[in-house]
Amino acid sequence: MNGPSAPRQVLDDIGLSLIFFTRLKLPSSDFGGRSLADAIWAAPFAGLAVAIIGALVYAIATVLGLATGPAAALTLAATMLVTGCLHEDGLSDIADGFWGGRTRDRKLEIMRDSRIGAYGAAALGISLLIRWSALSQLTGPGHVVLALLAAHAASRGLFGAFMHLLPPARSDGLSANAGSVTTETAIVGAALGAVALLALGLGGAIAALILLGLLFAAFRALCLSQIGGQTGDTIGALQQLGEIAVLLTASVCLS
Repeated sequence: MNGPSAPRQVLDDIGLSLIFFTRLKLPSSDFGGRSLADAIWAAPFAGLAVAIIGALVYAIATVLGLATGPAAALTLAATMLVTGCLHEDGLSDIADGFWGGRTRDRKLEIMRDSRIGAYGAAALGISLLIRWSALSQLTGPGHVVLALLAAHAASRGLFGAFMHLLPPARSDGLSANAGSVTTETAIVGAALGAVALLALGLGGAIAALILLGLLFAAFRALCLSQIGGQTGDTIGALQQLGEIAVLLTASVCLS
């Protein structure tokens, strides 16, 4: 069993998730020898940290008199800055690789290329546009806070299940080196993400949960058909798609 148990282990896993999924600095880098696969259940906590920072930026922007459009843009910029565009990079790599390569090996090769192509640029542009427009539709900082908390925590709650259900597409790389995710770890992460959706209200949480489930199944099938498994890039792309799905739900339920 590699799921969370002792309080010290829980704190280690949360700290490891914060260090890995954000640019935040912690005073200690000793996490009890825990691997990323062990700690992946805590990824929603990293999402909460990102959401809080984004919400603070939005609140400051509105206090300074900015309209919702510029405030939403600054909020997105803050969340991208605190994560180092980790998941945006995955989305662009997936778009370039899946639609720019003809064979599995070529797709994986393109995904490792640091250069961005037309598919990747288009995917990033669409992702930013949808997220910005959804945030811009929300009425007031309170609703923005709830939407950000739900979107960033729930989208990261999918990580463990995705790594558990799909084999690594490569024998090396981030995902292959992360280790194996147990069923318990995957369930805990998904449950934390589902709880975060309650920020949208019960109806919004149910709608978002259904949408995330359909998205998860479709993206899992796509990854299996394209490259036969998952990589760090696919996990990043999954986060972006999940965030978009929850923010769109929030724009309906909280507006």
